[in-house]
Amino acid sequence: MSSPGDKTTLTRPQGLTTAEVAERVARGEVNRLAERTSRSIGEIVRANVLTRFNAILGALFVLVMVTGSVADGLFGIILVVNSAIGIVQEYLAKRKLDRLALLNAPTTRVVRDGAVTVVPTTDVVKDDLIELRTGDEVPADGTLLTSAGLELNEANLTGESDPVPHGEGDAIMSGTSVVAGAGRYHASQVGAEAYVNRIAADARKFTRTRSEIQDSINTLLKYITWVIAVALPITIWSQWNTVGEQGWQQVVIRSAAGVVGLVPEGLVLLTSVAFLLSAVQLTRRNVLVQQLPAVEGLARVDVVCIDKTGTLTVGEIAFEGVTPLEGHDEDEIRCGLGALADDPNANGTLTAVAAAVESPGWSRTQTIPFNSARKWSAACFEGHDTWLLGAPEVLLDGPGPIRDEVERLADSGRRVVLLARSAEQLTEAVLPGDLVPCALVTLTEQVRPDARATLDFFREQGVQVKVISGDNPVTVAAVARAVGLDVGEPVDARTLPDDQDALREVLGRTTVFGRVTPEQKRAFVHALQADGHVVAMTGDGVNDALALKDADIGVAMGNGAQATKAVAELVLLDGRFSHLPDVLAEGRRVIGNVERVANLFLAKNAMSLVAILAAAVLTVPFPFLPRHLTLVSAVTIGIPAFFLALGPNKRRYLPGFLGRILRFAVLAGVIAGLAVIASYLLAGSTYGVPEDEFVSRCTVEAGTKTVSDVACWQPGTGATITLLVVFFWILIVLARPFRPWKVALIGAMVGLAVLAFTVPVARTFFNFDAPAPLVWQSLAVGAVGAALVELVYRTSSAVKAAHHLPD
Repeated sequence: MSSPGDKTTLTRPQGLTTAEVAERVARGEVNRLAERTSRSIGEIVRANVLTRFNAILGALFVLVMVTGSVADGLFGIILVVNSAIGIVQEYLAKRKLDRLALLNAPTTRVVRDGAVTVVPTTDVVKDDLIELRTGDEVPADGTLLTSAGLELNEANLTGESDPVPHGEGDAIMSGTSVVAGAGRYHASQVGAEAYVNRIAADARKFTRTRSEIQDSINTLLKYITWVIAVALPITIWSQWNTVGEQGWQQVVIRSAAGVVGLVPEGLVLLTSVAFLLSAVQLTRRNVLVQQLPAVEGLARVDVVCIDKTGTLTVGEIAFEGVTPLEGHDEDEIRCGLGALADDPNANGTLTAVAAAVESPGWSRTQTIPFNSARKWSAACFEGHDTWLLGAPEVLLDGPGPIRDEVERLADSGRRVVLLARSAEQLTEAVLPGDLVPCALVTLTEQVRPDARATLDFFREQGVQVKVISGDNPVTVAAVARAVGLDVGEPVDARTLPDDQDALREVLGRTTVFGRVTPEQKRAFVHALQADGHVVAMTGDGVNDALALKDADIGVAMGNGAQATKAVAELVLLDGRFSHLPDVLAEGRRVIGNVERVANLFLAKNAMSLVAILAAAVLTVPFPFLPRHLTLVSAVTIGIPAFFLALGPNKRRYLPGFLGRILRFAVLAGVIAGLAVIASYLLAGSTYGVPEDEFVSRCTVEAGTKTVSDVACWQPGTGATITLLVVFFWILIVLARPFRPWKVALIGAMVGLAVLAFTVPVARTFFNFDAPAPLVWQSLAVGAVGAALVELVYRTSSAVKAAHHLPD
C-alpha cells in the first residue's frame, strides 16, 4: 500500500482505494475540525452558575434555611431563575447555529476505487482525488492535475469578486468556489492544515462580548462584596446584642435580612431577562443573537464597517442597459443579445443578460464558451449572423471614441462588455476578421434594495459608515454612491501606511476603501478602537472572520462562511442588512430601561447599608425580616422593573451608565434608610411592647416563627410602610414621563402592597400589625423622604437627561 507521500498514489487517475481511505481516517488525516461554534454545554453551565452573585446569595440562603424559616428564604428562587436564563439562551443560540451548519453541510465529488462518488466534505481525506465542477466549493488545498477552463471565485478569501482562471499545475485553496469549467486535483492539505482553516484558527477562540451594563453591574458586585465583608460582622454583632436573647435563629434571620438587601439580585436577573427577550424578539426577525450582551453592544456602536459584497450588494451582477453604437438598430441588437444569452451553460454575465433581455428563439448551431484567458464568448445561429460578447479591449482595435466611452462608463463603477457581430460561422475560438462592434452592454452589481434606507438610518443616528472591500476602489465607490453614501475620494488600501497613527488619520477622513486584505480589515478595526470608537463589523467571507472577532460587535450574514458565523455575535439568518436598525432599537431599549431599573435596585442596596449601620450605632434590631424586604422589593422594584425593562425606549445611548445611577440611587437610598430608621424608632417608642417586656412577650419559637404578642410586629410594620412610601416615589420618579400603562402598573403595585396589610392571611404571613395612628405616622415620615427624593431628582441634570426624555 502506498504511503501519503508516494508519487504513484498522488498522480493515479483511479484515486484512493477504500483501504487507503480507512488508513488515512485512522491517522486523523480527514477534512474535519475539532471545532465548535461556541462554548460547550459544560462551559455554558459553569459560566452562568459559578458567579460572585450566586455565591453571595447562595451562602445567605443556606444560612436562612438552617434556621427553618422557609418564608424568609424566598430570595433563593432568584438564584435558580437567573442562572437558568443565561444557560437556556446561550444553549438555544448554540443549537440553532449548529443546526444551520448541519442544514448547509456541503458535499464533494471524489474519485475512489476508480469511480466518482459524492461524500460529505468533512469525509474528504488527504490525497483524495477531487473532481470540481461549476458551482462546487473547493474543500481542501491542492494542485490542479487537469483543468478544462476552470475559474474560481476567490472573494471569500480576498474580497475580489472577479473570477480567477486556473490551469494545470496551479495551486488552489479551500474556501473558494468554481464559477466556470471543471478540473481534478489531489487534496494535499485537509482539516486544520487547509488555508481557510488556518486563517480562521484565531477567530474560533471564544471571546465574550463586552457589555457596559454587565461590566457596571460586575463592578458594583465587586465593591458590594467588600461592603458585605465589612457589614456582615457588624450586623451579626449588633443583632446579637439586640435580639440574641431570642435565640440564634433570630440573629441569623435579622442579619441575613440586612445583607440580602445589599445584593442587587434582581438587577442581574432583570438584565438577563431584558437581553433574553430582546434576543427572542430578534430571532423572530431572522437575527440570531449568539451572546446576550450583543443587542446592547450594537446600541453603543458609533462606527459600522461594512463589506460591499453580500452587504450592500447581493453578490451578483445585474443587467443595466444596452447602448447601440451609431448605425445599428436597437431591436436587432436586442435580438442578438437575447439569443447569445439563451445558453444553458451561461456564465454570470450572460445569466444577468438573460434575466432582462428576451430570447428571439433562434436555432443555435455553434457555441464558443466564455474563457477568462480570451475574455469573450460567441454563438452562431441558423439564418443569422454570429454574435460575440466580450471585453472591449479584446474586441476593439486600438483607441477611439468607443474606447473613450468604455473608460467613462468603467470609471463610474459599471462593468462594460462589447456586443459585436460577424458574418463568419465560427468553428474555433479565433476572432473573425470582419468583426463589427454593435453595442455597449453595461452591468452593475445588484444593490440590495434595503441598503439605502439602512444607511440613511445610521446617518440619522450619528453612526459613521466605512465601506471596506477587497474589490476595485472605483467599483466600491460606485456602489456606495448608489446607496446614498457621501463617498469622497476612495482609497486603494495597497497605498495605506502600516503605522497605526497614520492609519487612524486616513480612516478619520475616508469612507470607501478598496483592495483591502483580511489583515488590513483587522488593522482597521484596531485603529478605530484606538481612536475611541465602538466598532461593528459586517461580513460574510472567511476574509472577514478575524476582523469580525476583534470588532466590538461582529455581524455575519446567514449565507456566509461557517467560520465567519462562528465568531460573530449576531448572525443575519436571511442575510438582510436592513435588520440592523431593529437590533439597534432593541439595544437602545435594553440600555435605557435597564438604567431606569438599576436605580431602583441600587437605591435598595444603599438603604440597607444605612439601616445596618444605623441599627449597629443605635443598638436596635434590624428593622425588617427578610420577608419584609421581599415584599418591598417585589412591589416597588421587581415587578414594576420587569415591565419598565420591557417597555419602549428610543433615546440614544449616553455613556456613563454607572456614574449616573450612583449619583441618584445612592442619595435616594440614603434618604430611604434614614427615613426607615426614623420611622422604626418612632414606632418603637409609641407602639409595640415596653423594652423591659420585649424578651418575655416577643420570644420566637424556633422553626415555627410565631410570637405571643402581635404588638411585637408594630415597629417593623411602621418601618415597612415608610419604606414603601419612599420607594414608590422613587419608582414614580424613574417611570417618568408617564404613560397610561405606567400609571396602571404603579396603581396595581400600590394595591398589592395595601392587600399585604389588610388581608388576614397576608398580614399574618408578613408579621404586620398596623393600628391607624401608626399608619398615618409612618406615612408622614415616608412623605418627608419622598419629598427629599424628588429634590434629589430635580437637582440631578444627568439623571433627568437619561430618564425624562420622551419614550
